[in-house]
Amino acid sequence: MNAKVLIIEDEKELGELVQLFLEKDGISSVLCSTAEEGLDLLKNNSFDLIILDINLPGMDGFEFLQIFGKRSTTGVLILSAREADEDVVLGLGLGADEFVTKPFAPKVLVARVRALLRRLKTPGESSTGISFGKYVLHPEGYALFKEGERIVLSTKEFDVLRFLVMHPGKVFMSSEIYSAVWNQAYGDITSVAVYIQRLRKKIERDPSNPEFILTIRGKGYLFNKDGG
Repeated sequence: MNAKVLIIEDEKELGELVQLFLEKDGISSVLCSTAEEGLDLLKNNSFDLIILDINLPGMDGFEFLQIFGKRSTTGVLILSAREADEDVVLGLGLGADEFVTKPFAPKVLVARVRALLRRLKTPGESSTGISFGKYVLHPEGYALFKEGERIVLSTKEFDVLRFLVMHPGKVFMSSEIYSAVWNQAYGDITSVAVYIQRLRKKIERDPSNPEFILTIRGKGYLFNKDGG
């Protein structure tokens, strides 16, 4: 993919790792360690996408977005160890396009970068999505809308919802969801129930009596696209 990415990351080894995987995928990149240096680079250089850490020395990522995020059509992917909903809301509100939490698999990050670059270069693609009830989910754009208003989800919440939405009417055990979404055969599968509860609070009219994400006793979870 012919694209140029600016990486603003103060952890040198991590930044170089991201740079390596991007360049293996044919995406050129420039790495800097502070928001101030990033702003200087942007004065005289054009980039298709910025991968931005939040916890930076000096000016942090949110301050960077306040200065830059609303002034340009350049895409911004936030890369942060902070997964709190309020951080996601703030980042997206300041102009970021996507929020990826650390730790992450480099190949997954590259896939997210490629998807975001495609969406930015061909905005018409993001107009299509998967509809259920009053919602529209855009799988590649990592976005969920309800009657035109964006519903803020963490990356993992979106991953779980996307998996379920793309397999309507099929029952999945927690272990199957964990394997597919976390890309691990073994782990703490109770995480699945935690994220299901978080999603229900965000998309169900009554989380205690869900219409979309149903629990099939003794079997697992089923997505009912006709609910709501």
